[in-house]
Amino acid sequence: MQRVMSQIPLKRLLALILAFLTAVVLSGGMVYVVLTAANVAEPAATTVYGLTEKRLWATITAGLAVVSVVNGGLALARPVVRFRITTGRLGAIAVVAGIIAVVNGWLVLATATGGPNSGNGVVGAAGAVVLGGSGVVIGGVALVRSRRAETLLSDKR
Repeated sequence: MQRVMSQIPLKRLLALILAFLTAVVLSGGMVYVVLTAANVAEPAATTVYGLTEKRLWATITAGLAVVSVVNGGLALARPVVRFRITTGRLGAIAVVAGIIAVVNGWLVLATATGGPNSGNGVVGAAGAVVLGGSGVVIGGVALVRSRRAETLLSDKR
């Protein structure tokens, strides 16, 4: 039995690792930009521990944003029909989930009274805004590509 890692060329593996690290750094920078734009970038004077209502709201919103990005990525990566869900549907799910995540993220940021560690969930909300926006873009690209493929297939018939 061969190992999976031996089948991937080393240059491609290094390029994928570099791309992943670049995406993580850019996402972190974008989260800080969102926190600064919402005027909640300064840490709170007192730290609140535990799960608060707004932290829960931000966590659920961030989870929805991750679902959006994953669905958009699956729609782009899988051009064929799998599990009887077409790529157009996965792209549409990604766009809708991303829009909901962005709106809820901005709502959490708009109602926040303090910065990080204040119990308002501002870091999770900013992450949801960034990931939700990415999910909308990725899902939109998948939707456009699936519509284009449907048009090409219908023209050939």
